[in-house]
Amino acid sequence: MAEYRVWECQICGWIYDEAEGWPEDGIAPGTRWEDIPDDWCCPQCGAAKEDFEMVEVRRKQQPEALNAATSKEAPSSEKTNAAPAQATYRIWECMVCGWVYDESKGWPEDGIAPGTRWEDIPDDWCCPQCGVGKDEFDMVLVAEVEPPAPPQSPTSGVDSGEEPLVIVGTGLAGYNLAREFRKLDQSTPLLLITGDDGTFYSKPLLSASLAHGKTPQQLAGTSAEEMARELNAEILVFTQVTAIHTGSRTLTLTSDNGSAEVRYGRLVLATGASCRPLPPIGGDGHARLFRINNLADYHRFRTALVGRKRVLLLGAGLIGCEFANDLTQSGYQVEMVDTLGWPLATLLPEAAGRDLQRALESEGVRFHGNTRVLRLDRNGNSIRAYLDNGEQLEAHLALAALGLSANTSLAAAAGLQVARGIAVDRYLRTSDANIFALGDCAEVEGNLLYFVAPLMACARALAKTLAGTPTPVRYGVMPLAVKTTLRPVTICPPPAEAEGKWHIDSNERGVRAEFRTEAGQLLGFALTGAAIAARDDLAAECVPVMG
Repeated sequence: MAEYRVWECQICGWIYDEAEGWPEDGIAPGTRWEDIPDDWCCPQCGAAKEDFEMVEVRRKQQPEALNAATSKEAPSSEKTNAAPAQATYRIWECMVCGWVYDESKGWPEDGIAPGTRWEDIPDDWCCPQCGVGKDEFDMVLVAEVEPPAPPQSPTSGVDSGEEPLVIVGTGLAGYNLAREFRKLDQSTPLLLITGDDGTFYSKPLLSASLAHGKTPQQLAGTSAEEMARELNAEILVFTQVTAIHTGSRTLTLTSDNGSAEVRYGRLVLATGASCRPLPPIGGDGHARLFRINNLADYHRFRTALVGRKRVLLLGAGLIGCEFANDLTQSGYQVEMVDTLGWPLATLLPEAAGRDLQRALESEGVRFHGNTRVLRLDRNGNSIRAYLDNGEQLEAHLALAALGLSANTSLAAAAGLQVARGIAVDRYLRTSDANIFALGDCAEVEGNLLYFVAPLMACARALAKTLAGTPTPVRYGVMPLAVKTTLRPVTICPPPAEAEGKWHIDSNERGVRAEFRTEAGQLLGFALTGAAIAARDDLAAECVPVMG
């Protein structure tokens, strides 16, 4: 027997067990925490190693023996007594006539037994109503139901008389809220609605995966079917919510197959944020200008990178710097353009920003500050960018990373109060008592923070509120680790209107910057290089985001 430690991400709760390792990232079973590369990130939320804490020590067999043991079949008596597991079934709709095939019910009229999967139906089978082939059907719903047991038909989790909790959005906010809620309430019907395929993945990892050899397919962690099974929920994929009717507590839904309405008991908006609009840029090269806000966007960008080497990066904020770090370490030549004077200029004092800039430039990144792209023209197999300072830059393609803007249009159209985001109180309640919001779309008492830590704090608090224990969210001190492995950076920004000044301690090993009031109160800090070792001490002293 050997002792193995268990480490928990303090941001999202993901667990690393030394005994099991994490083979998806090439970390073999039995790998000790200290032997994991320092630039490794949490697979779920992208947090750095420093955001993990050891929570348990377990005595286990060596990994090989452990794997062998778990591969053995259970005794026959255990098999006999085991309760039947729930199963996930899909619902398919004919795009021509609207007839629906439910895998859990089958279609006995054509000899298709309850529980028959879509892919197991003969290819020459036709819609019983209009006669079209299988290729005219689309999957419209994923649900977890009890296994079919003739002669009774299985029932859906939302067929009870209770109105469901509906979550709009299946990003980190939506799925993590659903997970936290299910820990507290296993019976309330739960419905999630998403405009994409509902795959659960970590959006923060999109800007830090190329150098680690991660493909878009590897980043796609869990399918909607698997999430429906885990959450005992129904998930509507490729479906848009086009209207909220607060009086009747109904939603209007649209998909390629038409429109419908669903009722909700309580509604949670987890609609996220979108890329900020581009500034006016002339020219005919826009087809090679990419923006990344989801896994599909990232897949298109990665595909376009094949066979190309030069990338023009618009924006030197958080995401821009992380992409620059990732691209240059993957062998790409990066030209970075920003309207401000140094990287992360809205978050870092100049000394810290210049320190990061030097680290990026030492690996080949060329930074162009205090300027912007006026025009982007095609130039054979490349593009040519014209800057307002007179420079011209050549690249194969461009990537704009100009920040985010909260998705508030659905809430605003419903008459909910919005500002920079959907306005909510500390209970994450909007101006309608039955509607809540969290994540990148939610402005919590004036705080609009596009980070994972506040999102998770909101998910835990809101889950308790929805489960019957009203719980206000409290933002504490939340240092942010920027995924710039060439020069580690940790930021705890001071409030936007805070009065005080930066106190800088800088040397070749890093920069320690503290934002203090005249009375010496610490309101924020920024650390680079070796100075990130001071993070915990400064966090203990710093004033929390919310009192």
